[in-house]
Order: sequence, then C-alpha cells, then structure tokens
Amino acid sequence: MEEIMSDLTSFVATTGFGYIDLRNVFMMLVALFFMYLAISKKYEPLLLLPISFGMLLANMPGMAEMFQSVDSEGSVLNVLYLGVKKGVYPPLIFLGLGAMTDFSNVIANPRLIFLALGGQIGIFTTFLGAQFLGFTIMESASIAIIGSADGPTTIFLTSKLAPHLLGAVALAAYSYMALVPIIQPPVVKLLTTDKERLIKMKPMRIVSKREKIIFPIVGFAASTLIAPGGAILLGMLFFGNLLKESGVTERLAQTARTSLIDICTILVGITVGSTTNAQAFLRKESLIIFSLGIIAFMLSTASGVLSAKLMNLFIKKDKINPIIGCAAVSANPMAARVAHNIGQSFDKSNYLLMHALSPNVAGVIASAVVAGVMLGMLY
Repeated sequence: MEEIMSDLTSFVATTGFGYIDLRNVFMMLVALFFMYLAISKKYEPLLLLPISFGMLLANMPGMAEMFQSVDSEGSVLNVLYLGVKKGVYPPLIFLGLGAMTDFSNVIANPRLIFLALGGQIGIFTTFLGAQFLGFTIMESASIAIIGSADGPTTIFLTSKLAPHLLGAVALAAYSYMALVPIIQPPVVKLLTTDKERLIKMKPMRIVSKREKIIFPIVGFAASTLIAPGGAILLGMLFFGNLLKESGVTERLAQTARTSLIDICTILVGITVGSTTNAQAFLRKESLIIFSLGIIAFMLSTASGVLSAKLMNLFIKKDKINPIIGCAAVSANPMAARVAHNIGQSFDKSNYLLMHALSPNVAGVIASAVVAGVMLGMLY
C-alpha cells in the first residue's frame, strides 16, 4: 500500500496539480475574460482570441517546469517567439495590411492627414510622463508608442529599445486595440458639442488608378526620408499597397492580405500571450505600463479630436466633423468604424466612415514614422 501511495504521489508531482499557483489561476481567469470579449462581444477577435489562449497556455501549471514555456530555450514557443523578438512578424503584417488598404481617402482629402499627425501627440506626452515616473528613455519610448494603438509598430519598436518590456507592452497595445469601442466613445463625447457631432462632410472625389499607383511610391520615399528608422515597416506597408494597386500582381496581393497576415497574426498573438506567465508578469512595473498605455491611447484619441476642432477654426466652408479625429490612431479599421457609429448615434443620415478612414489610414503611416524617428534617435 505504501508503495502504491508513493507511486501515486510521484505521479501527481509530475502533473500540473503539483505546480498550481494562485497567481497563475488569476491570470487564467484574465485569459478567460479576454476570450469572452473576443467571442461574445467580438472585440477584435482575430487578435484577442490568440492572445488570450496564449495567456492560458503560459499560465497552465507545469509549463515552465516541463521546459515548454516561451522562456524555455529551444521550446516550440521559444522558437516562434523569435519572430517577435527579432522584429520579423511586424513588417510581414504591414505587408499584408498594405495589400488590403485603400489610400483613396487620403489622396482625395489630404488635409485630413493633419488629424493623423495631431493624433500622435498622446505618444509624446506619455513619453515624458513615463520618464517622470523613472523609466529610462528607451523604456519610455516603448511604453508611449502604445498610444498609437498599432500592435505591430509597438512590437517592432519595443523589440529594439526595451525587449525586457515586450510582453507587458505588446499585451497592453493589443488589449487596447481590442477595446477601442469601449475606450474612445466617452472621450469623443466629452470633447465635442451636439452641433459639432451633426456636421456633415461632402462626398470625396473619385481617385484615379494612376494616383493610386503613384501614392505608395511617393509616400514611401517621403516618409522614409523623414524617418529612416521606420524604413522596413513603411517599405512593407507601401510595397503591399503597390502589389494591390498595380493590377499586375493580384495573386501576390491576395496572398499577402490573407494567408500571410493571418499566419503572422496567429503567431504574434499566441506568442505575445505566452509571455504573460504570472510569476514574471504580475509586477508593479506591468501595472504602471498598462496604466500609462491607456493614458497614451486616450490622449491620442483626444488629440485627434482636438486637432479637428483646431482646424475648423481656420476653415470657412466644408468643416470637419471632429468625431473622425478619434480615428487618427492606427487601430485600422476599427477606429474608423467607431467614429462612424458615434456619428450615426446622433444622426442616422450622417455617414462618416469614408471620411474617418482617411485619418485612420494616415495614422498607420504616422505611427510608423514616429516609431522610426524614436528608433533613429535612441537606438
């Protein structure tokens, strides 16, 4: 009998039950909450579901002890995570993003680019705030870029400047991207008046095929000259768009915007989620990063809205509905849909989606430029 009990005890010690930690249980509950948001509420499920499952995987008792965690040298997760650490996945995601993006709205109404530029103010404000709280200049840049609401850009910059913060920063960025429909509406409603919300913008002009082909070439040259540090992100974005608009590489464009971006999204999501092991993640530093991240995101939303209000002071005709300023962050196209839905809640006949897509798409470029500038100055 003693021998049987000894064998049973030895067996239990090799199972997950022998490694249960309440901190891991807490993180698993957080993972299940994110799964609920992804599946039931449909908040960015393509991002949130892989991340939440990665969180669940990382916090299963025994993962680290059996050398299968993301930090275990040579494990499957460790090898897959190299694509995050080395900055491989973000440019490939940008390639797919470019192949599915229509820059017509930016070309047709270039003045809305200024909203995208204004929407980056939250990044620089949080950058100063993070330094005030004691983070290094490189850590501050990595935390502040969360305000762009651009997961690939955030991962790319953090992997270069502060790789030790990658898990917390990336999770914060993708979490806030998924929560755009919850975070942005209160900020927009607080900063706009009833009269401003009812502004109707005139339809955009039709953009020619030639303009669509020229734009990614000129856009790449101009943005990379400003921020050579972001050349690989910007290059892949504009190259993907050129594949789409050229009309002669549709098969490549189709692969980039479907299979390639889907594979990279899965790998980024599950590996980033796998960095949230409770023992490493549940620290005061992580809580501060999440707090600064949401402040950065809210400030970027606010600065986009306020930029539109400022521009309206100098516009006599065809004023800008400041609601679309919230789309200046890079959460494309969710932020544009949120802007449209806010407008619709006040006037069902007011269609803001196409207008909101302009600062939204431009915001993707602007955040990559900001990341490139930071990388060039700090790396």
